[in-house]
Amino acid sequence: MIKKMRTFAARIKQSRVWLWKRITAYDFSLTERKVQAVLFVLAFTILLFGFTDGIAAQNGGGTKYNDAKIVNAVNAVLTYLEGSFGALVMAAAGIGAILSASFGQYKASLSLMVVAIGSFILRSIMSTFLNDEGIQR
Repeated sequence: MIKKMRTFAARIKQSRVWLWKRITAYDFSLTERKVQAVLFVLAFTILLFGFTDGIAAQNGGGTKYNDAKIVNAVNAVLTYLEGSFGALVMAAAGIGAILSASFGQYKASLSLMVVAIGSFILRSIMSTFLNDEGIQR
């Protein structure tokens, strides 16, 4: 009887040791699923606090946003792109598109064509799709 109790106690001890080994190995090992869960919770928390700050900014506390610096920067960039720098960008992108198409790099050629054409029509695109009342023409 005592022998059976000792073997039973030894089995319990072995199973307990096995169980704790599994638990500690589970807690301290990083799997893709655990990392994804942690990143999801982190992103959700960041979004939650970001939305909270955005809501608090719209409460009519009397602060006004001055976008004069942004308008000046956009005006400077558009002035450069519509001038001689835009012509240089268009010529370089056009030559690059022709060369990349001749070497078989059609995706790069298409991208360079978008850059070449977009350098001159950027102001038109911005006036069509964005609020441009502060941007000078």
